[in-house]
Parts: sequence; C-alpha cells; structure tokens
Amino acid sequence: MESRNPAFRGNAFDQRGAAYGAAGYGAPGYGQQYGAQQYGAPGYQPGYAPPATRPMTMDDVVVRGFLSLAVLVLAAAVAWVAVPTSIAMPVLVVALLAEIGIWAFITFGRKANAPLVLAFAAVYGIVVGIVSHAYNDLYHGVVFQAVIGTALAFGATLAVYALRIVRVTPKFAKFVVAAGAALIGLMLINLIVHLFGGDQGIGIRDPGSPLAYVFSVVAILVGCFFLLLDFDAVEQGVRQGAPEKFAWYCAFGLVLSLVWIYLEILRLLSYFSGRD
Repeated sequence: MESRNPAFRGNAFDQRGAAYGAAGYGAPGYGQQYGAQQYGAPGYQPGYAPPATRPMTMDDVVVRGFLSLAVLVLAAAVAWVAVPTSIAMPVLVVALLAEIGIWAFITFGRKANAPLVLAFAAVYGIVVGIVSHAYNDLYHGVVFQAVIGTALAFGATLAVYALRIVRVTPKFAKFVVAAGAALIGLMLINLIVHLFGGDQGIGIRDPGSPLAYVFSVVAILVGCFFLLLDFDAVEQGVRQGAPEKFAWYCAFGLVLSLVWIYLEILRLLSYFSGRD
C-alpha cells in the first residue's frame, strides 16, 4: 500500500527520530514505506503468493494503538517512580540508545510486530517518564496539563479529519514532511550552537525569547498534521485490504506523533510556569 504517511515511507525524513533525539527528546523517526504497490489495486501482481492473512480492520488499529500507549504510559510511570535523580541521566542515555536501535530495526528492517512495537513503546516510555519527572520537579503540575493538552489535540485533530476540514492529499503530505524536516534542522542548528558556546542557541528554546513560543506552537501544529497522515494511513489501509500486521505500523506511527505533540506541549507550558 502506498501510504502518504512518512511513518511508512522511505525518504530523507526517516532521520526525524535521531535528529529529534539529538535535539533533546529522543523521539525516533518514522519508518519505511510498507509496500510499493497498493493492496487490492488494479494490476497488483506480487511476484510470490502472499501469505494467508486476513485484512486489517479499524479494530485492529485501535487495539494495537491502545496497547502500545498503555505499555508506554506504564513504563513512564515506572521510570518516574523507580529511577532516582542521581542515576536519571545514565538511564536516560541507555534508554535513548535502545529506543533508537529498535526504531532503526523497525524502520530499515521493515518489520513491525507485537514484540518490536511494544518493546519500542516500553523504552520510549522510560525516556518520556524521566523527561516528564524532570519537568514536573521544576514546574509542578505541568505534566498533567500537558497530558490533557495532548488528549485535546488528538480529539480535535480526529474531528478535523473525520469532518474533512483538512484533506490529506499528496501535496499536503509533502508539506508536512518538509515542515517537519525544517523543524528538525532548526533544532540541530540550535543544539550545535549551544554546544559551541551559545548559551541559548539560536533562541528557539529560550523561554525569554518570543521565537521559542512561536517555534513550540508550530511544532505542535506539525505534530497534529502528522496525526492527520496517520489517520489517513489507517483509513487507506483498511479500505485497500492491507494485511493485519500493518496495524502494528499504524500503532507505531500514532505513538510517535502523540509523543511528539506531548513533549512540545510540555515544553510550551513550561514557558508559562514559574519554577517551584
């Protein structure tokens, strides 16, 4: 199935995750294209007999998506409670490396199944838990606000997609990929400038700069746009009879988009919060 979602395409934006991690979050990038042909499309003639499998349903995506998020939230809660501040940074580094490794295997190996996606969700949850705890120590209550904000963003984006207020077209998909790549490029430049002596980088993460507020708002919107691509991939997969295992790719993409939105909302809210 030819998906418009970069979660399932092979392109330069596959590096989104590694770059985003280097920028401070560790969110891995989207994966490769699942297939070059559309399932069920006229003229689809694979060179081998496909394995017997039932088509993916919407329920498959919902169940796998909720399961992946449940594992991520559980791992985040365990990391929040069990990882002391004294070893938080080493644990975070190890979790980031494991996360990127699993992401790379799913992305370049073009394999998404229950063990891989759930393992990815677990190590990603550790990262999210440690980062969230650090933010909450500095800005009490900001994590709960970010969770509520992420849920509202998800609901609003789903409504926009269901009502066809924004239509996912190839041109729209290219715009979203380009916007995401531009954001990552700016974050990398900001990180490099910061490492070489610039205390606040180029200002896109400086709470005292209006540019930081604009950047976070744009990043949240781009995350919502990626959700639109995720929803379109799910709909197209169900409509075109993609195999059941494609639901794990959909769950993988949804987790990435939601955590992107959550982390950006968390950072934006921290700008308005006073340190405790």
